[in-house]
Amino acid sequence: MINKLDKELNFHHQALSLRAARQELLSSNVANADTPNFKAKDIDFASVLRDKLSLTANTAKVGLITTSSGHINAETTGILGNGLLYRVPLQPSADGNTVDMDMERTRFADNSIKYDASITFITNEFRNLSLAMQER
Repeated sequence: MINKLDKELNFHHQALSLRAARQELLSSNVANADTPNFKAKDIDFASVLRDKLSLTANTAKVGLITTSSGHINAETTGILGNGLLYRVPLQPSADGNTVDMDMERTRFADNSIKYDASITFITNEFRNLSLAMQER
C-alpha cells in the first residue's frame, strides 16, 4: 500500500513540476512575441515525464562535481533536462520570430487546465485516503 502510494505521489510530483516548468516556458514565448529572432520553445511533455519517472525509479540521483565555472551546471538544464524543443512556425515572420500567439495561448490554457486537473486529482486521493483511515 505504501509503495503504491509513494509511486503515485512521485508520478504526480514529477508531472506537476513539469507542468509548472512548461508554463514558465510558454510564458516566456508569449513575453517574447515581439522580440526579433526569438525562437519559441516547448517540450514533449509525455516523453520528458517518462524520462523523469524512469530516472527516479531506476537510479539514484547523481550530482555533478565541477571544478571550473565553465563546466556544465546541473541547475542550468533544470527540470526540463534535455527535452527542450524549438517550435517550427506554420507561418514564419519577417523578423525571424517563431512565436504564434494563437498557438501559445492555446497551449498555455491547455497546460493550465491539466495542471489544475492534477491538483484536483491529488486532493481527491488524499481526501479518500483520509476517509479510509477514519473510525466509523
